[in-house]
Amino acid sequence: MNQPLAYIHPEAKIAQNVVVEPFASIHKNVEIGEGTWIGPNAVIMEGARIGKNCKIFPGAVVSSVPQDLKFAGEVTTTHIGDNTVIRECVTVSRGTIDKMKTVIGSNCLVMAYAHVAHDCIVGDNCIIGNAVQMAGHVEVGDHAIISAATLVHQFAKIGIHAMISGGSLVLKDVPPFVKAAREPLSYAGINSVGLRRRGFTSEQINEIQQIYRILFISGLNNSQALDKIELELPPSKERDEVVNFLRNSGRGIIRSYFSKDAN
Repeated sequence: MNQPLAYIHPEAKIAQNVVVEPFASIHKNVEIGEGTWIGPNAVIMEGARIGKNCKIFPGAVVSSVPQDLKFAGEVTTTHIGDNTVIRECVTVSRGTIDKMKTVIGSNCLVMAYAHVAHDCIVGDNCIIGNAVQMAGHVEVGDHAIISAATLVHQFAKIGIHAMISGGSLVLKDVPPFVKAAREPLSYAGINSVGLRRRGFTSEQINEIQQIYRILFISGLNNSQALDKIELELPPSKERDEVVNFLRNSGRGIIRSYFSKDAN
């Protein structure tokens, strides 16, 4: 829809059936896919690549210049996948020379007042709660849920199907399939309800539980637990996902809330 009260740069590439509401602002070097809705007072800045059937709510700012003093004006981008919803007053910064892009995947919901900083990579089907604040270079796996008012330290990683409770401070990596809660943030069991909702079988869930019993409850250190997991449990997609995540953790992983009781 050609909205005379919106600002649209003539070089922006916008599909014909995109709806742009009054007082929205769309800058140059922007691409917006079919069926997307840009709400009033939303600002889509240079480098944005927005997919199909997205909804960008009022006051959101997508692809703003990174809040990074090292940023030197390099040409970078922000990618928003298909069917993703960006709610009111969300801010998403574009990438820096590190990754050259910030990514939020498809079918995501980013709730009001959240911030996704430069070079973050968020997978598909994720939920980012109200006022979540993600520092730069954070990686979030598919189907992860980060509840409201959580702060995520730069370079932290959050595994697939993980769920983090509201008001958390994420200083360490959060492994796949788990619930993370309490202060300091700790392993609080596996995300069994979420896994069942997504079609995981009882056998798969039991296997994941066994992996984390070895890792968090056995009293072994992480290296010993990884060796035991690989020795005693047969290869599977879930086992390998956890093992690879742990071996590639740069910040170290959260500890178990239950570990003191187990010892």
